Amino acid sequence: FSIEVKSSGITNQEHSGRCWLFTGLNVLRAQLMEREQAGTFFFSHAYSFFWDQLEKANLFLEGILETRQLPIDDRQVAWLFQNPIGDGGQFTGISDNLIKYGVVPTEVMPETYSSNNTDLLSKMIARTLRQTGIALRKASAAGSSLTKLRGIKESCLKDIYRLLCLNLGTPPTTFSYTLRDKDGKAISTDTYTPQSFYKRFVGGDMRDQFVMLMNDPSRPYNQVYEIAYDRHAYDGKNWTYINLPIEEIKQMAITSLRDGSMMYYSCDVGRELDRPKGVAKLDNFDYASLLGYPFTMNKTERIQTFDSGSTHAMTLKAVDLDKDGKPTKWKVENSWGEKTGVKGHLIMTDAWFDEYTFRLVVNKKYVPARILDLLKKKPIQLPSWDPMF
Repeated sequence: FSIEVKSSGITNQEHSGRCWLFTGLNVLRAQLMEREQAGTFFFSHAYSFFWDQLEKANLFLEGILETRQLPIDDRQVAWLFQNPIGDGGQFTGISDNLIKYGVVPTEVMPETYSSNNTDLLSKMIARTLRQTGIALRKASAAGSSLTKLRGIKESCLKDIYRLLCLNLGTPPTTFSYTLRDKDGKAISTDTYTPQSFYKRFVGGDMRDQFVMLMNDPSRPYNQVYEIAYDRHAYDGKNWTYINLPIEEIKQMAITSLRDGSMMYYSCDVGRELDRPKGVAKLDNFDYASLLGYPFTMNKTERIQTFDSGSTHAMTLKAVDLDKDGKPTKWKVENSWGEKTGVKGHLIMTDAWFDEYTFRLVVNKKYVPARILDLLKKKPIQLPSWDPMF
């Protein structure tokens, strides 16, 4: 690869959908290690995941309160009960979560069986939320005041907090930590809160520093969109993005990589992927010869029919350019462990990148002023059941 940002240590999300969290924290930990000249360092995913689940639970319950007078088969109500919570997410979950709750090193709140295997925990939380959602609707229909309804909501959140403590551990409020260099020598030792650790080693408001870009050819380019309820916290911000042609997004990605900055990146990872080899290219599998007919839908049609969408987040870290400066292939740092792909990485051809890349989060300093000016537009709001959710 002609341009590659160095990183250290492959993470493993195990049997969970926390790729968005691993990706966001991987970008931040690489910056910390370079800035502080530190040895291999990892943020605690369990800590941030704990607060993510509690905030998502509150988001669902507030959604039920907002829609309590609508019929149970209303599309928004039905969508809420179908999707009460999940372990997946996107970049606003990183920015809102970390700014509110801070971060801690993995040694302070390590992974547990349930953080690495989230299926049963998610089912228990979802069942608790659905049960409380029905109770809220019944109480509202019986004439209970909003104050009484919020009391029911808070009681549910206490139950979920306890459930999370049992499965993930209790989040620390203060801790002592020694940051070490590559030789194991102490760089600094101090006592922190999660918020002060964030300010010391991350700093700033990520929502002001980064912009999310999307390549969705099914909609007009150079427009700003947001998706209802597509956030991780009730008091957070709906996911907002600028829709751009893929060539413009690639140029910003190259500019960022040239300057040594990795990026939060998401795509439809399972499409045409040779998982053992870690290579994604459009001719990996010859379906037409086997089935007797080709698959001919373009990217627009795949999006419109829910055949393709963003399924996985990774860290974009490298690009290979030809003699004319055009990209031929890309590399991402994955969170499936070191034994998958190319020592924990995936490589995709530029043609595959065009077809299955969806989102890229770029520092605003790498974004042309013309594109940043688009953020002044009022976003077009899409419903929560949109294909891009």
